[in-house]
Amino acid sequence: MTDAQVSGSGPGLASSARFLSPLLAVFAASGCSALVYEIVWFQLLELVIGSTAVSLAVLLGTYMGGMGLGSLVLPRLIPSRLHPLRIFSWLELGIGASGLAVVFAMPAFVRFYTAHAGYGATAILWRGAVSAVCLLPPTILMGATLPVLARWVEMTPQGVSWLGFLYSWNTVGSVFGCLAAGFYLLRVYDITTATFVAVVINTTVASLGFIWAMKTPPLPPIEKQKNDRPAGRAVSWPVHVTIGVSGFCALGAEVIWTRLLSLSLGATVYTFSIILAVFLAGLGIGSGAGARLSRTGFRPRLALGSCQVLLTGGIAWSAFMVAKVLPYWAINPSLDRSAWANFLFALLRCFCSILPAAILWGASFPLALAAVSRREDDPGRTVGNVYAANTVGSILGAVGFSLVLIPAWGTQQSQRLLVGLSAAGGLLALAPLLGTLRAGARKLKVERLIAGAAAVELAIFLAWLVPRVPWESIAFGRYLPTRVEKGRVLYVGEGMNASVAVSELNDGTRNFHISGRIEASSNSQDMRVQRMLGHFPALVHSGPKTVLVVGCGAGVTAGTFVLYPGVRRIVICEIEPLIPRIVARYFAPENYGVLDDPRVEVVTDDARHYILTTREKFDIITTDPIHPWIKGSAALYTKEYLELCERHLNPGGVMAQWVPFYESTLETVKSEIATFFGTVPNGTIWSNDLAGQGYDVVLMGLPERGSIDLDDLQRRLDRDDHQAVARSLEEIGFRSAVEIVATFAGRSADLRPWLKNAQINRDRNLRLQYLAGLGLNSSDGDYIYNDLIGHYKFPNSLFIGSPEILSALKKALGKGS
Repeated sequence: MTDAQVSGSGPGLASSARFLSPLLAVFAASGCSALVYEIVWFQLLELVIGSTAVSLAVLLGTYMGGMGLGSLVLPRLIPSRLHPLRIFSWLELGIGASGLAVVFAMPAFVRFYTAHAGYGATAILWRGAVSAVCLLPPTILMGATLPVLARWVEMTPQGVSWLGFLYSWNTVGSVFGCLAAGFYLLRVYDITTATFVAVVINTTVASLGFIWAMKTPPLPPIEKQKNDRPAGRAVSWPVHVTIGVSGFCALGAEVIWTRLLSLSLGATVYTFSIILAVFLAGLGIGSGAGARLSRTGFRPRLALGSCQVLLTGGIAWSAFMVAKVLPYWAINPSLDRSAWANFLFALLRCFCSILPAAILWGASFPLALAAVSRREDDPGRTVGNVYAANTVGSILGAVGFSLVLIPAWGTQQSQRLLVGLSAAGGLLALAPLLGTLRAGARKLKVERLIAGAAAVELAIFLAWLVPRVPWESIAFGRYLPTRVEKGRVLYVGEGMNASVAVSELNDGTRNFHISGRIEASSNSQDMRVQRMLGHFPALVHSGPKTVLVVGCGAGVTAGTFVLYPGVRRIVICEIEPLIPRIVARYFAPENYGVLDDPRVEVVTDDARHYILTTREKFDIITTDPIHPWIKGSAALYTKEYLELCERHLNPGGVMAQWVPFYESTLETVKSEIATFFGTVPNGTIWSNDLAGQGYDVVLMGLPERGSIDLDDLQRRLDRDDHQAVARSLEEIGFRSAVEIVATFAGRSADLRPWLKNAQINRDRNLRLQYLAGLGLNSSDGDYIYNDLIGHYKFPNSLFIGSPEILSALKKALGKGS
């Protein structure tokens, strides 16, 4: 912007035009740090309060609520006579201090939450309380930064345009923060390092602000506004409602499109960063365009209403792209082993699908600001009011769609609602303009009716065009274009936390799909590992009575414990309610009708949160989590999570965990195994290889005695009360104790050299999700398995028994003594 462009924007701004471009860059840096904090805080707090849709809604609502509260309240508390740049600098310092406090005080928050949190409504209140304590102080300060800087301008078209550019650059900075955190800071370093980087940015921004404050004068104090309204001034409430509806639709659409796009792109932490970055980029581009338009003299309310009407088409376009185009793009992700090439394809697909609508939402904010601005108004309050209205709408949209609308209506009907609401917001903004036209009352009435009818008809037509997401996309995700199996769908559901499907192939195999991949099935290989996760710890334990199964899936693992006469209680912890309620019933023959067994209790919660807050202890904890490349799943593979599980085991308890070799890399698998072995005593590996080819394994920590008596194990299988157990094992190829333990593939004492340089997955880095996210399209199962077996040593001290049974075992393993 030039001096001529800002002239007339007030004495403070006009005399400081040379600082405008640097200030835009500084505010972009502020946005960058804010996104780094957001990603870090969400990752930290999800470890405490869980990653269910309810927990995420609490986090997002608290974060955005603090922003809205800060924008609305602080401009009313901070005197206008104070220099805006000086106040802005203090706000940045406060944000940095709060960011450090959150990271270093987190252990205390965990202890407090663990001691007080429970279940039901009170649990939600406790989650909200912890989120508020952590997030409200810094987010309130963040929300006030734009309204405070707004006091450096007058509310003329040029000044409002400058504020629009300020908002645009802040959003552009957010894009860089999102990508920097998701692709570098957290991938290479950890939460603490990312926080320090953000604090350095805050400190630098504050220092520059203090220096510039000494060299530039503020605007004269703003006189108290008069109560009477100037003649002909339009009432501003329709604009505030419209921008609130715009925020509602924008965040609702982000929730929907993130879920749908992750089906086609893979739900890695990188995919979520790309989607968020593209959405923010659209907001930044749009707000810059809106800022330039507001300076031209074009009616801002007309432009605002037109944006909402155009959004009906933008939403319909995005809905069509994510449901009918992107899933069928002829891209085979496994052909290109470069993760970065796949990321570029993902970026392109996101730009093609969601950028147009995001640009229109971005333009709405500066246009709404221009529509309600008067030269005599307090710029801080004006900006704060518009920002707060947009934020309140955004909170309602994010929470409402994730918790209510998508589970109740599905993504298709939810997107149709977005189309209708955008049309309604456009009509609300445009309707008062008709009153200013020079026309007779009858003609005015006709014009209003025609305009309203046209907008309604357009919305109805575009809503009708919104397609349903194909079940094949939910089932096969990014591999849909290359799918060759033929079958039919038995069930499709869009739940609160995930989209699920059950299909049946022509050969009768049933598959359970979740968010674009097969999670469990009735084929022999999958049945084998699902039952291994139940039978192996139950047989190694001397007599289990209480069991915790993390992840319901098809219910097969939990169902194995139904067969053991000594088991008195089985707790299944599942994050998505649709899975145990509906999906697992399609596998009732394989899971022995586990959900109808009176010993079973289903807990709908994030497993980590449940284990963190429960007082109960178990004889067996077996974890069948989703793939580690799925965003958030790495929290179930961390050293701290395993330590939590260890503390909830009874003496002599056994813990088991599934580790896949497919869609993984050697570095990823080593990280999983090293983290498990470094936490769980007497760690062992049991292979579910496919005819000698790597597929997946079960990690298991043995009881304190650290040995397995093969004769005793065979005697248990031969007992009358274990005949159902023996039949279940025989169905998956295990006819004796020797055949069971012949799956042994290694133990912690022998694999230390192999795991020497493996990265440990911890809460503060969640290293595994970044490692695994780079290798989700890999097919290195055989290589990983052979590399593991290359370090195999027959464990003479692990297996005990008669000479005959030990000789049979060595023969089955193909190893000598």
